[in-house]
Amino acid sequence: MKTLSGEKAKHVKLSDYIVTDPEILGGDPVFRGTRVPVASLFEHLESDCPLEEFLENFPSVSRAAAVAVIMAAQELTLERARR
Repeated sequence: MKTLSGEKAKHVKLSDYIVTDPEILGGDPVFRGTRVPVASLFEHLESDCPLEEFLENFPSVSRAAAVAVIMAAQELTLERARR
């Protein structure tokens, strides 16, 4: 599989980027070290906002974390489609 930049993809370990804690936003998955829900990334992308805009709106989320979550979603989607 190739990444968005065309490089060979490596397996993404989601626990490096996402945490679920009942004490943070009632247990909704958030980007590690933040209170930013992961769902907000996908909501931004679904509404045609570029990744850069999401990163500007949520400066506590690193580009690496956002891209890793997108790549993990791609990996999971392709794995399920091949079943």
